[in-house]
Amino acid sequence: MKGAVRIVGDGIAARCCAHLLKAEPELCVCGNAPSRPRLPVVMISRATQQLFADVFHRTELFSATHPIHRRHVAWGGERRVLPHEAVVADESTLLDLLPPIASAEGPADWTIHAAKPLPSGVSDTSFGDRTAHAAAVELRPGSDCHACTIESVDAGWLFLMPQTRSSAWLLTVGGDAESLLGKSRFIVPDIARITSAGAQFASHPRIAWPLCGARWLACGSGALAFDPICGDGSGNAIREAILAAAVVRAAHDNKDEGQLRQHYRTRLLAGFERHLQVCAEFYRLGGQTDWWRAQLSAADAGIAWCRNQLGADVRYAYRLNGFDLERVS
Repeated sequence: MKGAVRIVGDGIAARCCAHLLKAEPELCVCGNAPSRPRLPVVMISRATQQLFADVFHRTELFSATHPIHRRHVAWGGERRVLPHEAVVADESTLLDLLPPIASAEGPADWTIHAAKPLPSGVSDTSFGDRTAHAAAVELRPGSDCHACTIESVDAGWLFLMPQTRSSAWLLTVGGDAESLLGKSRFIVPDIARITSAGAQFASHPRIAWPLCGARWLACGSGALAFDPICGDGSGNAIREAILAAAVVRAAHDNKDEGQLRQHYRTRLLAGFERHLQVCAEFYRLGGQTDWWRAQLSAADAGIAWCRNQLGADVRYAYRLNGFDLERVS
């Protein structure tokens, strides 16, 4: 018997869920796309590019995007240069490369909330209150347009992502571009001028709680918001979408819905805890001012919260085999 799945949202997670579920002939997929501002820039690692190729069966998706080959890291000390294979694109251009979700009204057997609004009774649990500022900048002639740079300063950090040979996006956390560039040693020499101030957005980790309920799942930005200090938000969105689609397919095949929801909740919680541990290490090494100590304290509080929710004995009833869930024997 056919089942209906509604997907709330139109970002990377939503489109991945829709694409994976449309491959199941017994499921009818429709969308409801609340509008939201698109991110001005997204950096996509080599591993995440492979995830896109695996889901959408397209290896040419990023052929026209700007490549990054090096990563300059000036974190609590001198600058190091590391190899780094990634591409940079704006979110709207990226989404234009992916299949759209058909809009439709009517009842649904399952709902995947890949964006707000979330079901009644669900609220965000946040760890910190940081705001990120995005500014478009012009690069100085001779700057390395194939290198991104991350730099810590006394009360914040900066991340420069070239998007063409002469232009880049500058992300700052702890203050706006002008205030933090005044404290920069390594990024400021590469910038000729700020051409326009972009969006401001919350950059602290957040989790929707609960993450799922009877016949619904939160996924992507509807479920988790990651600190951009770690990058790879696109990769996290795809991995969540793969798991959400697998849960819905398994439930439609009459597997135990309660166990499936428990598996989904535990996997996302464990992934969120790992993210917070990486954040904590960044904030531990970034600086010794009150600002850095406050960010570390927020990350540590998030780790403790996740461990309390997970409990001491974490077990998984299922595992992914490709894009499908199978029981763990």
